[in-house]
Amino acid sequence: MGKPLSRTPRLFGSGSWAEARRVGDVLRTETVGGVLLLGAALIALVWANTPLADSYHRLSEARIGPSAWHLDLSLTVWAADGLLAIFFFVAGLELKREFVGGDLRDPRRAALPVAAAVGGMAVPALIFAAVAARGGGDALAGWAIPTATDIAFALAVLGVISTHLPTSLRTFLLTLAVVDDLLAILVIAVFYSSSLHLLPLALAVLPIAAFGLLVQRRVLRWWLLIPLAVVAWALVHESGIHATVAGVLLAFTVPVRGRDSEHGMAERLEHAWRPVSAGVAVPVFAFFAAGVSVADTGGFGASLAQPITLGIIAGLVLGKAIGITGSAWLVQRFTHARLADGLSWWDVFGLALLGGVGFTVSLLIGELAFGIGSDGDGYAKIGVLTGSLLAAVFAAIVLRVRNSQYRKLCAQEEADADGDGVPDIYQGQRVSG
Repeated sequence: MGKPLSRTPRLFGSGSWAEARRVGDVLRTETVGGVLLLGAALIALVWANTPLADSYHRLSEARIGPSAWHLDLSLTVWAADGLLAIFFFVAGLELKREFVGGDLRDPRRAALPVAAAVGGMAVPALIFAAVAARGGGDALAGWAIPTATDIAFALAVLGVISTHLPTSLRTFLLTLAVVDDLLAILVIAVFYSSSLHLLPLALAVLPIAAFGLLVQRRVLRWWLLIPLAVVAWALVHESGIHATVAGVLLAFTVPVRGRDSEHGMAERLEHAWRPVSAGVAVPVFAFFAAGVSVADTGGFGASLAQPITLGIIAGLVLGKAIGITGSAWLVQRFTHARLADGLSWWDVFGLALLGGVGFTVSLLIGELAFGIGSDGDGYAKIGVLTGSLLAAVFAAIVLRVRNSQYRKLCAQEEADADGDGVPDIYQGQRVSG
């Protein structure tokens, strides 16, 4: 049996065994996706800075789609508006599962990642605004760029440095990113959508409702669901709200709980679509979004001097570290909780630095804020790439220093003395802080 629980609330506790298993499955998929994302971004960045750069830009600007429906879009826009709708659909499923059937349904468990996500968005935004304000013009439009955490990129970093980060810290990182995605969705819908057209938005309710009715009745026939999803996406795109929001709205109609021992529809759809999101949608978007020509922005040194670039780097590296660590400390201060045994505030700081690895959503917001191909978009891409790289390096240093302690904690998590398949640390354990 597990050790008796202390009455003192613990931050970064081991949580429930069911949640730990689910998180492990998600992390394995996202880690592979992160490697593909990094590879796609690197190819695009190299291609855009070679003598063959014109062919990259021609490919990015190639337009396809029916013009009669205002869908003759460039491949770059299709990647941002179309493929990322799949990413946000999976994020929406994850959000609903976390708050309906996951550990976040418990307000005590939700307090830490929610507070960390809010702090990890607010502080970077404020730092960016303070730095970018001296640039004048439209620079402040990018205030939300450094607020996002890219879980796939972050997990790829963990894979590269081979750290034995315990499940509780990985769970926190994933949960923080999930809440981060929710806030990013709200930011995009409210601040980065164009003028609203009510008729297509009202019409979008019909396919979304039909999709919801089918999944509520446990119908998974692709030839019914996918056409409805495409029509809903097209109508939301036409309404002026960013089209990726359609993915979230569709996800929120999916029931979480299954019948008896049956897996819920949200889990089944997430299992089916997460590999598509992590392995196809996000890497393809990264390929078209990361290909910035450094020469076109005046050179790397000149770009670093731009307020937009500096604001993003400062927001990702300093803002995330301060916001996440500070929020976690405030939760500890006001709940009188203490860190789980074996952990220190250096671990929280290392995770907070890793939270500064922003990529997919940061690049998307940069395109929405400044316009694809604009100077501001170029500076934003350089800021996101540089800031994410610096945050990853600093996080790797801190987490590697602590790796011997993580190895001990992992051994405790994996210990299964009675051989029943459930680690001892999870047996007899109630869900608590």
